Amino acid sequence: MILIFLILLLLFGAKKLPQLARGIGKSVGEFRKAREEFEDEIRKGGEEADIEDSKAKDESATIKAEGTQSRKDS
Repeated sequence: MILIFLILLLLFGAKKLPQLARGIGKSVGEFRKAREEFEDEIRKGGEEADIEDSKAKDESATIKAEGTQSRKDS
């Protein structure tokens, strides 16, 4: 790690190194924020799909129950 720091110091100089570190820090922060937003969208999509499946199952069960009840009445 120290070796990498020394190479960077030689390549960019002492004045540019803090600016480079700030830029990298901002980039990592933006990447993390975008990743979290993407994960939230995926999670919301999965929850919506689960809700739709549950509604479809409830409707199917209601239709079956109504069909069974009408057969009993006949």
